[in-house]
Amino acid sequence: MTNEERKAALEAIIYAADEPATIDQLSAALGEEKLAVQSALDELVAGYAVEERGVEIRAVAGGYKMYTKPQHHDVVRRFIKSLRPPLRLSMPALETLAVIAYKQPVTAPEISDIRSVNTSGVISTLLDKKLITTAGRKEVMGRPILYKTSKEFLMRFGLSDLDELPSLKEFEALAREALGTDEGIAPGDVTEEQVAELHPEVDAVHTHATTAEAIEHVKEELSEAEEFREHEALATAEGMPSGQLDEDPPPPNTKTTAAGE
Repeated sequence: MTNEERKAALEAIIYAADEPATIDQLSAALGEEKLAVQSALDELVAGYAVEERGVEIRAVAGGYKMYTKPQHHDVVRRFIKSLRPPLRLSMPALETLAVIAYKQPVTAPEISDIRSVNTSGVISTLLDKKLITTAGRKEVMGRPILYKTSKEFLMRFGLSDLDELPSLKEFEALAREALGTDEGIAPGDVTEEQVAELHPEVDAVHTHATTAEAIEHVKEELSEAEEFREHEALATAEGMPSGQLDEDPPPPNTKTTAAGE
């Protein structure tokens, strides 16, 4: 196979693949050495990077996938929106997704502690939308399920890996981009009473009108949770049992009187 034939084959595979194609997969498909495949792939990526091209090949989620270039996002987004509704997330779902993204792997009880509300219903929604996935179980009492973001999350947000996660301040803009601007955030037109009726686990004080408010709320919650953990760790190091902060000291042990005494 010539180098030009190799590049053409790689282009066809990447175009047809639903998920990012890894070097291992591409090498196996072509039946050639990884070094030769990587060299041809680098040339292919460079060829798509020229200004005249409307799409590009990006390294994302451990593989390679075709994407439209940023300068064409507006027109492509208008076209896509005309075909199907955008992925819609409620504010509680967006907040929970942010907590999972920045604290993963994390359990449902830990998420609920940070957000101060029951998040089981929201986690179920994020699982259904394939934005998060399970990551085994935490080795503590009860062995709760751990959750992490999925490859779908990386692809929706255009990230190669979790190291590219922006600051929480920048997460709002990223969410707008990935979910289709504010039209992807559901729903400002639903009343708090309707939310409470449909999702009793959502506390009214945690509903927000805008993405910015939701992300700022998560930022505050994560900061408070981190401060508490540092405070608890310091107290534990000084001899105070974990979990007994700001509580009355336990009552002294009393001897049990034996029967007959």
